[in-house]
Amino acid sequence: MSHTTLQQLRVKPGRQFPFLARHPWVHAHALIRDGDKFGDGGDLKRGDAIDLVDMDGNFLGRGLVNPDSRLRVRLYTYDSQTEINDDLWRSRIDDAIRRRSLNGKAADDEAQRLIFSESDLISGLIVDRYADCLGVQFTAGALMKWRNTILDHLRSVTGCRQMVVRVDEKTAKYEGIEPESGTLAVPGVDLNEPVHYRQNGLDLTVDLVGGQKTGGYLDQRINHAVAAGYLTGKRVLDVCCYTGGFGLVAAKQGASSVTGIDSSAVAIAAAAESASRNGVADRMAFLQEDCFEALKRLGDEGQKYDAVILDPPRFAGSRHQVDQALRAYRRLNSLAVDLLPPGGVLVTCSCSGRVSRSEFLNMMVDVGRRQRRDIIVLENRGPAPDHPLAVGCPESDYLKCVIAQVV
Repeated sequence: MSHTTLQQLRVKPGRQFPFLARHPWVHAHALIRDGDKFGDGGDLKRGDAIDLVDMDGNFLGRGLVNPDSRLRVRLYTYDSQTEINDDLWRSRIDDAIRRRSLNGKAADDEAQRLIFSESDLISGLIVDRYADCLGVQFTAGALMKWRNTILDHLRSVTGCRQMVVRVDEKTAKYEGIEPESGTLAVPGVDLNEPVHYRQNGLDLTVDLVGGQKTGGYLDQRINHAVAAGYLTGKRVLDVCCYTGGFGLVAAKQGASSVTGIDSSAVAIAAAAESASRNGVADRMAFLQEDCFEALKRLGDEGQKYDAVILDPPRFAGSRHQVDQALRAYRRLNSLAVDLLPPGGVLVTCSCSGRVSRSEFLNMMVDVGRRQRRDIIVLENRGPAPDHPLAVGCPESDYLKCVIAQVV
C-alpha cells in the first residue's frame, strides 16, 4: 500500500515526552512556529493530516491539525503506517462499541456512553445512546471534515432512530467552527418529545435537543446506585441535583426524604417530573437556589441532614483554574459538613479533570482540619465502565466520587 507523504510539524526541544507516552493533545506553544504552514498564507487547513516529529525529525505521531485552535493538533495514531482516513474512524467506532460489551451489553431501553473521546482514541467525539437515539457531541473542529463518515457509520452500526448533533458555544469559539444546539442528523424523523430510557430501575427522559452536553450525565450511573445503598431511611440533601440523579435513586431505594437543590429552573422542573413519574414525589422536594447560598442559609438556620450529596459542575476547565477550583470545593464541602451530625454520610464529587484525585482528597483533609471533624472514606469511586480511562491521557481520569462518614 502506498502512503501519502504528509507535512511535518516539529515540536520544540524537550517537548516530545508527552507524545512518546501517547498523549493526544499538541498545543500550539509546544510547536516550533512555521510561518509557511499557518496564517493567511499557510497551506494547512482545519482537518488536514500531519506528522508530528521531534527536533531530529523522528516520528512521534500522526494527527489532524486545526490552525484556529490553541489545541493545534490532536493525535490519532502513533504508528507511521496507519493512515487517517474513513476506514480508521469506522474501525475506531467499532472498537469502542465492542469495548462496551466486554462487561455485558446495556439493554436496548437503557442508556450508555458509546464513545468517550480520548479514552476511545477518537479525541473530540462523544457519543451517548439513550434507548434508540444517539446524542453526538463534537469537541474538535478538525473532526468536522469527517463528520458525515462518522455519523453514517454510527447510524449503520447502532440502527438508531435519530442522532442529535451538538457543538457547544464554548467549543465552537475555541475551535473556530459554528455552534450547533441540536441538529437532527436522520432526515424525516422528528424528536418532538423527550426520549424515554431506563436507568437504575427508574423511568427517565432526556431532552437531546435542549439538554446539557449530550443529554443527561451517564458517568455517575453506578455511583447513584451505590450511594443510595448508604442512604436507606435517611433524610438526604442533594446539592447541585440537576435532573435528580442521586436523589431520585436514593428515594426509589428507600431514603426517607430527599431535598434537591439546583440553580436551574429547567433542571428542577425535569427532576420534579421524574419524581412524579417514578412514584417518589411524596418523598422529594426541590429548591431552585445557588448551592453555596443554600448551604450557608441552611447552616445559619441550624438545619441538619443524615446525608449530604455534592455533585457540582466542573470548577476547573484549565490548569490555571485548579487553585480557584480547590477553594470552591473546600468551601462547598465545609458548608456541607456543618449540616451533618456525627456519623452523617457525605457523598462528594468532582468532575474537573484538571483536579487530581490526590488533590481532591487533600482538599477533604483541609476541610476536616478546619471543621475539626474526622472524615472517613468508605468508598473512593470513579465513573461507570463505559467512561474508560486512557492512561496516556490522565485528563480522562476526571470523575471523583467519594462516599465518606463524617464523625
